[in-house]
Parts: sequence; C-alpha cells; structure tokens
Amino acid sequence: MSENATGTFDITGWDEKATEERTGAKMDRVIVGKVFQGDLTGTSTTELLSVHTEAGPAAYVALEHFEGTLHGRQGTFVLQHSAGATDGVQWLKWQIVPTSGTSELKGLRGEGQIIVGPDGGHSYTLGYELD
Repeated sequence: MSENATGTFDITGWDEKATEERTGAKMDRVIVGKVFQGDLTGTSTTELLSVHTEAGPAAYVALEHFEGTLHGRQGTFVLQHSAGATDGVQWLKWQIVPTSGTSELKGLRGEGQIIVGPDGGHSYTLGYELD
C-alpha cells in the first residue's frame, strides 16, 4: 500500500566545504543541516554538490541521512537528491535509497520532491511504501 507524507523543513546549518571556479561555472561542496516538521519529524545531514552559472543555481546532487519518525515509525534512511533549473524554474526530486531504512523504517522505498515557496520556505512531499 502506498502512502504520502507532507510537511516542511528548516535549514539549520550551511557549511561550505569547498568551492572551485571553472570557466563558465562555480562548483560547491556543502554540508546542510535540516529539521523536519509534519509527517516526517526529525533531523538530517546532507552532503551536497552544486554548480552555479552566470544565470544562477544550475543543478545539484546530494545524499541526505534522515533520523527521526515517518508517520510515527522511528528509524533512519537515506535520500538521494537530484535538482536543476530550466529557464529559471527549479525542479528538486528525492528518491529513498533502497535498503537504507533501519528499525521501524526497514524496507522503506519511494520518491518525492522539495518545493521552495515564494517566501523561500521549504516544503516536501514523499510517496512511499513500507514492507
């Protein structure tokens, strides 16, 4: 049975580890801390690689380790991010890394997206199944 989770998150840490300027692009490596509210409740740490061009943020990939609860089930899991921008419109997708769920989240799989609001706030949707 497929379920859906929604909510918001706040970015609580942004630690830029490395920046490399190249012709036409700037590449960054960043460690990001988050706190989740809603159907996901907990914290995460994300390792993010991004590229910026003259037009602004162009793309990023990341791995995020979440620890907390999903609809009241306790455990951890890893999200794989992919994101980009087309004509100034961002798209940000998540996929749960298969076999990464622990404790009550063992067997978790699914995918979702991050939504950046006009005020810069972050919300999420996550469609998932749990064995």
